[in-house]
Amino acid sequence: METRPLKIGITCFPLIGGSGILATALGAELATRGHTVHFFSYAKPVRLDLSTPRIFFHEVAVGESSLFPCPDYTLPLAVKMAEIGRAQGLDVFHVHYAVPHAIAAFLATEMIGERAPKIVTTLHGTDTTLLGPNPQYRAAIEHALNHSDAVTTVSESLRRQTQEMFQLAREIQVVPNFFTPTPPTKSRAEIRRELGISDNEFLVVHMSNLRPVKRIDLLLRVIAASSRRDRIRLLVLAGGPFSPYESLLDELKLRQQVIVREQAATVEDYLPAADAGLYTSEKESFGLSILETMFFGKPVVAFRIGGIPEVVGDAAYLHEFEDIAGMASSLDALVDSPDTARQLGERGRARAEQYFSAAHIVPRYEAVYREVIR
Repeated sequence: METRPLKIGITCFPLIGGSGILATALGAELATRGHTVHFFSYAKPVRLDLSTPRIFFHEVAVGESSLFPCPDYTLPLAVKMAEIGRAQGLDVFHVHYAVPHAIAAFLATEMIGERAPKIVTTLHGTDTTLLGPNPQYRAAIEHALNHSDAVTTVSESLRRQTQEMFQLAREIQVVPNFFTPTPPTKSRAEIRRELGISDNEFLVVHMSNLRPVKRIDLLLRVIAASSRRDRIRLLVLAGGPFSPYESLLDELKLRQQVIVREQAATVEDYLPAADAGLYTSEKESFGLSILETMFFGKPVVAFRIGGIPEVVGDAAYLHEFEDIAGMASSLDALVDSPDTARQLGERGRARAEQYFSAAHIVPRYEAVYREVIR
């Protein structure tokens, strides 16, 4: 089997979300393995370290023209991908999301012609769960997936949903997300002191982009329903504005219990300071934030939806969607029993290290790349 270093173009959104974080981490891992990685996006991904050897970033300006009624991103992205793909002799375009990235990759390969890179499309959920049911997008997504050389999903749950949603004449591979924690720059005591958390308070962390599907309303209602709410503090590491939920804080009388840190890209400093993770999404194809929480040995409470059971196994408290009372009861149990919390957290850490480390997952992506170019 050929083992030469590859030239890979990765296209992703630059925001604090599972797809952008995974794509950035994957690129960094590939570069350390000797491959050359070119990133394409409208802004530098928040966790992308451009000082890493063999990593390059190509910013794509959103198209603005008086001829068009609205800005366009897909065509400028396709042109940039074609330009770099041709000039650098890329082997693969690895795009995260079908819309608009796989569409742009398809157009780029049409422009390049015979020596165009192969297309690997990774679905993280939105294409299937939010855009797929919309007839304005479904045919375009199907076209992009059927014209990709390989399609992967981050969970078996998402693979099944995708096959049910679209008419695809191809197989879909499951390649889960991974996480590589970096050492914290501050101690648990330092972070808790900065946050104003006392030793007898139980710090619950939630990390997400705060999109409506993350159900921050339910997150706050679980805290409000806890019989130990006087001892619980909630830290929200927000990848988006928290302002839509300010009124609910006052309604539930949680103003003193909730701490918000917006655009907090470095989770490794905050997770050691936490005592548990709480996640209330109504749809979750994988749950990268949950995996990050597990890697730091923190117990997780979440809804039993989507790909979350595949991630946590028996190393978390899972409840049916909207079971606020059950979630609050699980939180109370963790507050009342530090030993239970520690044991559940350690079980989660062991599972994360066994199944979702870079050493296990990155070679699976490399195998996908080599298969499509073989």
